Amino acid sequence: MLASRRWKYTFLKMQCVDQADLEDFDGVSKGKYTIGLGQSKMGFCDDREDAYSIALTVLSSLMKKYSIDPKSIGRLEVGTETLLDKSKSCKSVLMQLFSPSGNTNIEGVDTINACYGGTNALFNAVNWIESSAWDGRDAIVVTSDIALYEKGNARPTGGAGGVAMLIGPDAPIVLDPGMRGIYMRHTYDFYKPNLKSEYPIVHGHYSVRCYTESLDACYKDYHQKRAAREGRSTRGGSSELDKKDEACTPLDIFDHLVFHSPTCKVVMKSYARLLYNDYISSPSHPAFDSVPLAFRETDYETSLTEKSIEKHFISLSKEKFNQRVQPTLQVPNMCGNMYCASVYGSLISLLCNVGSEKLQGKTIGVFSYGAGLASSLFSVTVKGDITNIIQQINLQERLDARTVLSPVVYEETCLLQEGAYQKKSYKPKGNVAALAPGTYYLTEVDDLFRRTYVIKK
Repeated sequence: MLASRRWKYTFLKMQCVDQADLEDFDGVSKGKYTIGLGQSKMGFCDDREDAYSIALTVLSSLMKKYSIDPKSIGRLEVGTETLLDKSKSCKSVLMQLFSPSGNTNIEGVDTINACYGGTNALFNAVNWIESSAWDGRDAIVVTSDIALYEKGNARPTGGAGGVAMLIGPDAPIVLDPGMRGIYMRHTYDFYKPNLKSEYPIVHGHYSVRCYTESLDACYKDYHQKRAAREGRSTRGGSSELDKKDEACTPLDIFDHLVFHSPTCKVVMKSYARLLYNDYISSPSHPAFDSVPLAFRETDYETSLTEKSIEKHFISLSKEKFNQRVQPTLQVPNMCGNMYCASVYGSLISLLCNVGSEKLQGKTIGVFSYGAGLASSLFSVTVKGDITNIIQQINLQERLDARTVLSPVVYEETCLLQEGAYQKKSYKPKGNVAALAPGTYYLTEVDDLFRRTYVIKK
C-alpha cells in the first residue's frame, strides 16, 4: 500500500527577457517565439549564479519557509543536467546547509539524464520512504538547471530555475500506487559530449519526434498498468472506455495533465497527440465522429509528422486543453525551459492557478521526458488542503517582481556565461545588487576550481 507523501514547493524567481523584444532584436518574423513557440518570457542568470547556487537558493528557501529542521531530513537527491564537475555532486555542495546542525547522515546524490533527473530523484525518494531503509525522516528533492544554447534558432528555447520538494508521510498530494508508464531508449537527440562547452548538440526535429514517441509509449504503458490493476483487458494499448459515460475516452481519466515543457507549443501538440492515441484505440467512438476516415489508414511512422492529423486533433482537443492543461503553462510560458525543474514548474502553475478547493480528489497526469532518452507518465491525486503551499509559493507576485532586461543585456550575459564556463582563478562580474535577498551567489572560483558561495542578506 502506497503511503501518502508530503509535497511542498519553492520556486526561484529570476531576471528575464521578453520574447517579443527578442524577436525584434534577432530580426525574425513577429510571433516566431511568442506564437510559434508559445513563449512570453525567458529566465536567465549571469555568472553570479549557476546550478549549485540555484539549488542552494531553492533548498534554503524551502527549509526557511516551512521551518524544516535540518535533522529531520534523511535523504536529499538532486536532479540536474547542468554539470560543473565530472565527479563531485551538486548534492554534496548542498550538504553545507545541513552540516552545521550535525546532520551528515543523509542518503542520496545526483541523478542525471537530461531533463528527467528530477523525476528519477522523486521516484527514488518515494521508494526510499517505502523501503526497509526508511528511518522515519523526510526526503527532499531538488531540481536545478540552466538551459543555455548557442546563438541561433535554439536560443529562445532556453531558461533557468529550480524547484525543491519536501517528500514525506501524510501529504496533500499523493503518488498513485503503481501508476507509472515508462519508456527508455538509446538516442542522440540532445546531448552534451563536449565538456569544454556549456552548449548541447541538438537535433531539433528528431528530439521532438523522440518526445512524441516517448509520450505514446508511456501513455500505452500507463493504461496497460491501470487496466491490470483494475482486472480489465486493454485494446490497442488503451484501457476500455469508461462505461459510465459514452462521451469519455481514456484521456478523461486525467482531470489535468502536466508535461515537461521544452516549449508551450510542444505541450499543446502533446495533449492533442494523446487524444489521437485514444482515436487509434477506438476510432468508432462517438468522440471521433468528425475525424476523417482516411486517418484510420495512416501508419504510425506517418502519424508522427502528418500535419493534417496534428491540426485536426489540436482542434478536437482545444476545449479540454484549455480546461486541463492551459493552467499548467504559466511558469513554462514566463520562464522558459528549466530542464529538470520544467515539469515541476508546470505542476506549481496548476496548483496556483486552479486552487486547493477545485483540485480536491482530482487526478493529475505528469509526463516527464529527458533526451537520450528516459521518460515516464505517472499520476498524482490531491487528497488534502494545499492552500498553504500555494500561499508560500506566491507565484504571481514572484513572476511580477522579476526584472525584465533588454535583449542587449541578455546577449551580453550569454557571452559572460560563455566566458566564465570552466574557468579557474575567476572572479564573477555579475551585479550582486540585482539579486534578491536570500539568493546564493558565486564569489569566486579559486586556482583549484573550488567554488565559493554566499547568501545575499
